[in-house]
Amino acid sequence: MSRALLRRFPFGLHLEIDALREQVVSGLAPPAPDHPPEAVRQFRLAHHAAVQQARLYAREGFEVVIDDVLWPRGVQHLVDGLHSLTVRRVFLAPGLDVALHRNATRTNKTYDTATLDPLIRSLHPSMPVDEYRAEGWTVLDTARLTAEQTVDALLATLPG
Repeated sequence: MSRALLRRFPFGLHLEIDALREQVVSGLAPPAPDHPPEAVRQFRLAHHAAVQQARLYAREGFEVVIDDVLWPRGVQHLVDGLHSLTVRRVFLAPGLDVALHRNATRTNKTYDTATLDPLIRSLHPSMPVDEYRAEGWTVLDTARLTAEQTVDALLATLPG
C-alpha cells in the first residue's frame, strides 16, 4: 500500500520498519507476541533510523511513509521525532481473515510468511479499530478494496 500511495507523488520514500530491521546480519530478534527485550530494542533502533531518514528526505521535498504495525499510543515517539513535519497516522483494517489471506499470498519476503500467522492472530484482538479512531488515526476498512482503491480512499482523506 505504501508504495502504491507514494507512486502518486513526484518524490516518495518508503521506509519499511521490517526492511530496516532485516538489515541486521547477525542477532536479528524476530517479533513475538511476548515482546522479547531484544526485539523491542531492535524495533526502537529501526524507528529511530526511520525518523532520521524521514527528516532528511522530507527536507528535500519527498513524501515519506514509515510503514509498521503500531498501536494507537505506540506511535508517539515517532511523532515526537518528526515534530516539524506533518504526520498522518493511518490504520488499514481489512479484518483478520483478509489479513491472513494477504499474508499467505505475499511475495515481498524472503522467508515463509506462514510463520507470521500466529503473530497476526495474536495481534489482531489487541488492535481495536475504535481505539485508533479515538486517537485521531485515519482508519480504512480495506477488506474489499484493491490497492489502487485503497490509495484513492486514503488520498480522499487528506486535506487539499
